[in-house]
Amino acid sequence: MNGLLVVDKPAGITSHDVVNRLRRIAGERSIGHLGTLDPLATGVLPLLTGKYTRLAQYFSSAEKTYTGGIRFGFSTSTYDAEGEADGPDRWLEFADSLTLERIRGAAARFHGEMEQIPPPYSAKKIEGQPAYKLARQGKPVELKPQRVCIRAFQIGPMEGSEAAFTISVSSGGYVRSVAHELGRELGCGAHLSRLRRTAAGPFTLAQAHTLAELEALAGNVPALEDLCVHPRNLLLQMPSVTADAHTLGRLRNGAQANLPEFSQAPLVKVFASQRELAGIAKRVAGTLFQPVLVMG
Repeated sequence: MNGLLVVDKPAGITSHDVVNRLRRIAGERSIGHLGTLDPLATGVLPLLTGKYTRLAQYFSSAEKTYTGGIRFGFSTSTYDAEGEADGPDRWLEFADSLTLERIRGAAARFHGEMEQIPPPYSAKKIEGQPAYKLARQGKPVELKPQRVCIRAFQIGPMEGSEAAFTISVSSGGYVRSVAHELGRELGCGAHLSRLRRTAAGPFTLAQAHTLAELEALAGNVPALEDLCVHPRNLLLQMPSVTADAHTLGRLRNGAQANLPEFSQAPLVKVFASQRELAGIAKRVAGTLFQPVLVMG
């Protein structure tokens, strides 16, 4: 099975669990995801399968958009609902004073370029060790702040101690950290109570398929490939060009060839047919191209 499939990840399993499920469904070992989701989170999880895993290097770190909920009253060890509470639930102490207007005022500072400290329970490395492994062992976790960009952070209605939100954050940003820091800013503690990724770069929930939908097609590779994003709609920064058999032969043998492509884009997607992606070529000069990736 070759293609990019967008899965609507359910809660309670890891992104790697989704990869393993799809391996069984499609009978394909070569599968990788473009950006992990925590077990608590649901939503958009793009997966590259088969020969398309070779395209991973061309997918830039894209902005992610999420909806979810922030629970006020106490923080947790993991900054989300799966962790241990750091103290008693103090919501009743703040229920009268913690208005939606006050929360929105505090949330306003989480906008634009800013420094963010990743959660201690994260995959960030400390001297080669993932931080979460050290945290589970009770060892100190000291992570360096990293630069992230929050393009939008909107606090929605409140229901009891939970406020709904929508956020768009650059790759590498942690929504859990935003929830934790917002609780600290307000002095009441807070943690991420739920999270749903609605977009990862150009991929959205409208393109996503549930595991139940995919399992109904187990073993039917052509049907599964039909659910994949059309290959000409991938890597839109690269124009698509269809090559004839002679030109394809040259490119597949590593030789330079002329292609009917006049946009001046540095890289192009080369197709053998409407859907069959043959590879990626780099412009040498004018319409002369050198293959940089051959799908085989």
